[in-house]
Amino acid sequence: MNNLHKYFIILLIIGGLISIGYFVYLRLNSENLNSETMIIDNLTPEKNQKWVFFTDRVMGGVSSGKLEIGSEDGSKFYRMTGNVSTANNGGFIQFQADLSNISNTEEVFNGIKIKVRGNNENYQIFIRTNLTVLPWQYYSSEFYASNQWKEIKLPFNSFKRSNFYQPKNINNTDIRTLGIVAYGKDYSADLNVGLIEFY
Repeated sequence: MNNLHKYFIILLIIGGLISIGYFVYLRLNSENLNSETMIIDNLTPEKNQKWVFFTDRVMGGVSSGKLEIGSEDGSKFYRMTGNVSTANNGGFIQFQADLSNISNTEEVFNGIKIKVRGNNENYQIFIRTNLTVLPWQYYSSEFYASNQWKEIKLPFNSFKRSNFYQPKNINNTDIRTLGIVAYGKDYSADLNVGLIEFY
C-alpha cells in the first residue's frame, strides 16, 4: 500500500468519526432543544385557566359528570368524575380551556406535560388548533392515570389526527384549545390533574 492509499484511508476514517460526532451532537441537542417549560395551569391565581366542563349531552349522549377543585396536603388539583356512556352515539366527558392567550408565543415546545392521578384508567388530551375549526377535528394522545401521582410527558408527535386531511404536525403556537377527556368506552371516570404545562 503506497502513501497515497494510506492517506486516503486516514481521511475516510477521520471523515467518518466527524460524521458520527456531528450526528450525536445533533441528537443530543434536538432532545434538549428547549429545556424550558411554560406553565399552562398549576392552580395558582397567576397560572390558572378558565376551564369549561361539558359532556356528550351537547350532541344527544347520556354521559354525566362534574369538575371540581380538590385539595390534599396543601396542594390543589382539578378532579373530573363521572360516568361515560357510549349510548346514543356518545362517549365522553371533558374539561377544556382556550389557550390562545398563552400559545401565541415565539417559544417552541416539544409537547405537553401533566401531573395526574386517577383510577387506573386511560384518558386523553384533545388539542384543537387554528386549522381545526370543525367539531370533529382535533388531535389526541392517550395516557394512563394510575392511583398514584405521576408526571407524564406527551410529545406533540404522539398526537394522532382525527382526520387524514389535517396537518400532520402540531406547533404549540397554533394551539387554540386543550381538553382533558374521558372518552370512548363505558366506564367510571375519576381523574385528578395537578399541573399542565408545555415542555
